[in-house]
Amino acid sequence: MPNSLIISDKIGRFNKVISVGGDKSLSIRWVLLSSLANGVSNAKNLLLSEDVLAAIRAIKVLGIKSKITKEITKIYGRGVNGYNYKRNITINAENSGTLGRLILGLLINTTFPIKIIGDKSLSKRDFKRVTKPLSKFGAKFKLNKDKNLPLTIFGSQKLKSIKYIEKKGSAQCKSSVIFGGMRANGRTIIKAKKSRNHTELLLKYLNLPISVKKRKNRDEIKISKIKTIKPLNYNIPSDISSSAFFIVLTALSNNSELIIKNVNINPSRTGIITILKKMGISIIFKNQKVYKGEKIADLKIKSPKFIKSINCPSKLNSGAIDEFLIIFLVAAKANGISYFKDLGELNQKESPRLKWAKTILTKIGIKTIATKDSIKIYGNPKLNIKKKITIKNYLKDHRVFMTSVIAALSFGGEWNIHDKDSIKTSFPNFLKIINVLKKNVKKKKYN
Repeated sequence: MPNSLIISDKIGRFNKVISVGGDKSLSIRWVLLSSLANGVSNAKNLLLSEDVLAAIRAIKVLGIKSKITKEITKIYGRGVNGYNYKRNITINAENSGTLGRLILGLLINTTFPIKIIGDKSLSKRDFKRVTKPLSKFGAKFKLNKDKNLPLTIFGSQKLKSIKYIEKKGSAQCKSSVIFGGMRANGRTIIKAKKSRNHTELLLKYLNLPISVKKRKNRDEIKISKIKTIKPLNYNIPSDISSSAFFIVLTALSNNSELIIKNVNINPSRTGIITILKKMGISIIFKNQKVYKGEKIADLKIKSPKFIKSINCPSKLNSGAIDEFLIIFLVAAKANGISYFKDLGELNQKESPRLKWAKTILTKIGIKTIATKDSIKIYGNPKLNIKKKITIKNYLKDHRVFMTSVIAALSFGGEWNIHDKDSIKTSFPNFLKIINVLKKNVKKKKYN
């Protein structure tokens, strides 16, 4: 099968320095905000994955030009009111929940109905969690089965500010409402459960009318109508979610060390670092700096001699929500029983990831007890697979594919992992970096 990957050899010891692609969350936000800027915005290290390219195609439909070269991506913004709304517009968010949900906040003033579609996976995800608060601004929505794509947005020219309480810890919901508040008259107030805060940091850097007060369990965000946005020139830092796979591969390998350069260590995204440190993994931040509001550092990881189990505090969930699949692999090799709870949001992703976690762990011989929002993992420090394992029918969720690759390289066995093209969604160079780490052991290259 040409779109399958066969892995039948464990990775050997490595000591390397690598770089991963640009941060996907920042890349998509840069595209959307630059489309509203007055003038040309330039980005280096923009992640040219399918999700980000979908965002660039989306703004093109709205009349915004762009230019992509090897070194720089340019977006020719036409101002806050520069979108060319016309009849019969369809925007394809493809597999990107970030794009599909965030762009709705920018479209609530459309003068003609706009249809939003997505791929099979995205079309199963809940969009009512975004359209419900956005409708309070004055826009209207028609959804498939009351919550799914395809949906149609009917905008309003008389948008009013709102008060919104975000209880799920969803940065996508929060950011979409922030973008809606940028369109509305008056001041929108959002009380949000803590989640990644890239949108707020970018708006602050651009000197837009946003304020954030941090409370114990939530943030209070106030945003007013935007009149102008200056062009945003940005060197996108590396993605910690992409880095996570190589952090864990190092943690599960013998006598290995790895440095990952220039990684975004935004505190709302470093839950995996906190969790793995509690499990005994050595992760050190080097060359720390702040760039346009975001904290950046080189990560130095050493494989441990002993992995501890963890009773993971729920307060760490939002900062690691995209990394739990790979964290569960570390728990599989831990000494003892690990417990993770309040993870219902995992089943709101590209695939029902908590269910897939149980599936993968069961396939590799790890006992689990799972509920709809929790999982207990009985670790085996001597885990060594000697059987054939097939991973398929996972809605082409890129993180399921990459997690399976890390499991195969770490634990052995003969793996047949379908739909390897799924990595184009978020991490096109994933297998190339795997090959870099395998070079010194002269084993089969993957492509």
